[in-house]
Amino acid sequence: MIDIKTDPRFRGLEPFESRVWLSSPTMHGDEQRWVDDAIQTNWVSTVGRNIDEIESQISKYVGCKYAVGLSAGTAALHLATKLAGEKLYGQARPNQGTLQGHRVFCSDVTFDASINPVAYEDGEAIFIDTERDTWNMDPEALKKAFELYPDTKLIVVAHLYGTPGKMEAIKQIANEHGALIVEDAAESLGAKFRLNGQWVETGTLGDYNCISFNGNKIITGSAGGMFLTDSKEDADKVRKWSTQSREAAPWYQHEEIGYNYRISNIVAGVIRGQIPYLDEHIAQKKAIYERYKEGLKDLPLTMNPYDKENSEPNFWLSCCLLDEDAMAPMVRGEQDYLYHSASGKSSPQEILEAIAAFKAEGRPIWKPMHMQPIYRTNPFVTVEGNGRGRTNAYIKGSGIDVGADIFRRGLCLPSDNKMTPEQQDRIIEIIHRCFL
Repeated sequence: MIDIKTDPRFRGLEPFESRVWLSSPTMHGDEQRWVDDAIQTNWVSTVGRNIDEIESQISKYVGCKYAVGLSAGTAALHLATKLAGEKLYGQARPNQGTLQGHRVFCSDVTFDASINPVAYEDGEAIFIDTERDTWNMDPEALKKAFELYPDTKLIVVAHLYGTPGKMEAIKQIANEHGALIVEDAAESLGAKFRLNGQWVETGTLGDYNCISFNGNKIITGSAGGMFLTDSKEDADKVRKWSTQSREAAPWYQHEEIGYNYRISNIVAGVIRGQIPYLDEHIAQKKAIYERYKEGLKDLPLTMNPYDKENSEPNFWLSCCLLDEDAMAPMVRGEQDYLYHSASGKSSPQEILEAIAAFKAEGRPIWKPMHMQPIYRTNPFVTVEGNGRGRTNAYIKGSGIDVGADIFRRGLCLPSDNKMTPEQQDRIIEIIHRCFL
């Protein structure tokens, strides 16, 4: 562990008086007004004006016809995945998932909430490797996946850290194979992508689209999520499923499996107070990204990339990737790690420990799904084809695995929009001293 009192590299630097977070909620005061309104009017359940308002406001902002407020982004992803499975394969029996016996192509570098709904619906996730231009699903690897598994008809795509993936290419591939897309825009609300020459918001790029209002997102309700669509039929079905699939009878009657997934009017009140500040939060996050990019430009590392011509991220998290020749020795186990300091070099774990010692929060890059213990037997596809079993004791080389490399060399930097420029300057200085 780094001891900043004895390590000469950090002499003269003081810890922060209060913790600098990775990305914490930013409240403005309007949230209290709408929460109080829900309480005073006694609409504290899963109906109320706050829910109606946020569904209307978000659908207008994103540019879709319908939005359905749900208890979490994970709930939205589950119902989107279930809906896609039913559309493709028909209504399942109550004791079966809609994807039973079917494969789904999934982003590899993402949070497991993107992927787990495939398992909820009894499907098999096949993980598609990452490309270096945006750190998202690689269209070339997706093409290989369709060569290996041509019967697959569903793709789950996530936009990592608020940066849109190469959606024009992915959508074209999906169309060529008659596949549907579930778009996980949980991290990218407010990000834009240029599709066929027109700028559109993430959350409208798939056949079924999801966003999140989790506590660390660009705007928050402390919880909550949304399903976004242009289909009234799909929106109505998600509303039904999310309220236990109750039928129009004078008693509780159910013809389908349902879930308790509808958003609370109180949570919606917090979101209602946050929506007017979405663009302000994005501007603050972009300023943080640009300060890191300028302040770290003399170090052997690069910031998380994006396609400037065809996308505008929401810059939710600023990340960096150490150059290969600047990596000091570092290994990770399942729950622990070891690293060794080396002059002129550093490692993600050393930098994370250093900023933590000064009371700032960073995070490793999402560990790729194909490396997770629960999914280690699932197929994994790279631009070379099958990504499993590529190593050989007698042949030099270990095969391409972009996601694993980004996980090994990358880290998420403190990106809280309440972090002052002075605090960020100190974090930049700490990172510089890690390379001494």
